[in-house]
Amino acid sequence: MPIDPPLFTAARAVWESLAGVPVAFRPDQGPQVVLSPASGLCPPGWAGVAAVGGAVIATVPEEAWAAPVRAALASLSAGAAVDPAAVRRVLPVAESLGPAALAYLDAAHFRPVDDGGPAVVHLPARHAAVEELERESGAQDADEADLGRITSPAFVVLNGETVVAAAGYRRWAGGAAHIGVLTRPGRRGRGLARATGSAAAAHALAAGLLPQWRARIPASRRVAAALGFAELGAQLSVRLRRPSR
Repeated sequence: MPIDPPLFTAARAVWESLAGVPVAFRPDQGPQVVLSPASGLCPPGWAGVAAVGGAVIATVPEEAWAAPVRAALASLSAGAAVDPAAVRRVLPVAESLGPAALAYLDAAHFRPVDDGGPAVVHLPARHAAVEELERESGAQDADEADLGRITSPAFVVLNGETVVAAAGYRRWAGGAAHIGVLTRPGRRGRGLARATGSAAAAHALAAGLLPQWRARIPASRRVAAALGFAELGAQLSVRLRRPSR
């Protein structure tokens, strides 16, 4: 699928904003590494790397790490810069999170679920039935979807009064709508994630936001692709190990 240059620009703007300090993706100048203890690219005290469209930015929590990380990432391709195994070969990594694929959607490529799909209705974000879905789905899946922090309504499929699937988005810096989707165990593989994700994406587009789908799980990435999201890059967080004295 051809990707319009404005989609790359918009996606990069999201991660530039999350860095917390001025930084820009510069494909012709190699990885851009900046000091940002409050970076949104990674947990506190970690280094964060984002690659979008073949360009890389990274944040480090301490000035002492800036030069080593810059040199290490300069030796890697953009794809390798968000590959934990490749990064471990050039930096002393104690722990890593990710990588997570970063996918984005514009209205021209949106493939919404049609009227023949499961019925999707709106509930308040912190509705008790959505919270029950999170509990029943387990901590790992609930954390991945992160529905507890959505700022949109919850878009849900119901079985009676029970929510069997839900999606929503949290508004991020840079005008992104970060979408999360969760389906009850035992109900997966029936198109429910696609239906609820479609409703969340449509709501975000109508609000003038950039739908973002960040996922590590292949099944989730397939749902995003089915809706027309384009994978433009990936994100990785690493906790760097201090040298022994």
